[in-house]
Amino acid sequence: MITEETIKKDNIEHLNHSVWLRKQSVRFALIATFSALSVVLGYMLAYIPNIEIFTLMIFLSGFIMGKRDGMIIGLLSSAIFTFLNPLGPSPLPLFAYQLAHYSLTGLSGALTRSYLNNKDFFKPKEDLYLLKIIIIFGITGGLLTFTYDILSTFFGGLIVSPKIEYFIITYFSGIIFTSIHLIGNILGFIFILPGLIQLVLRLLD
Repeated sequence: MITEETIKKDNIEHLNHSVWLRKQSVRFALIATFSALSVVLGYMLAYIPNIEIFTLMIFLSGFIMGKRDGMIIGLLSSAIFTFLNPLGPSPLPLFAYQLAHYSLTGLSGALTRSYLNNKDFFKPKEDLYLLKIIIIFGITGGLLTFTYDILSTFFGGLIVSPKIEYFIITYFSGIIFTSIHLIGNILGFIFILPGLIQLVLRLLD
């Protein structure tokens, strides 16, 4: 007998397994594509203070590709971007943190997808610009950005001084820039991310 639970399970399986994503060669190509896009878009906006879609692209890759590949894309993208940054490479403590942070950003994309797959309102083929979904995306983007700004300031400051007073002064002296970064990423996750998810899922269907 076909039950409502069976139908729901089948729908979740369909969301999780694109025909194209079952092909290992396609997954390798997508890892390279997502990594390259993240880095290129990162470089394009590198000279605009605190405006970026690097975080969004890595989150998107995890949302589409899953936990393992999302983390790989986050690691590769951040390694290339931070080491070859046109503004100069990051010092070691900050560099190590950036690799970890963006790997976890890819993971968070996959975990968000897993969470939404179990929700009746998540229908990517119909519409993702629903209040519940954009609230989840906005909060997630805000948390990822806020965490990055706090910890990158901390690890970057270790090069100059390990004292907490230096960290507090440095963070609050740049509060305007971090606020722009936070608001920009929240808006990106709300208005850009849902459309990109639908576009990529349709291409892979």
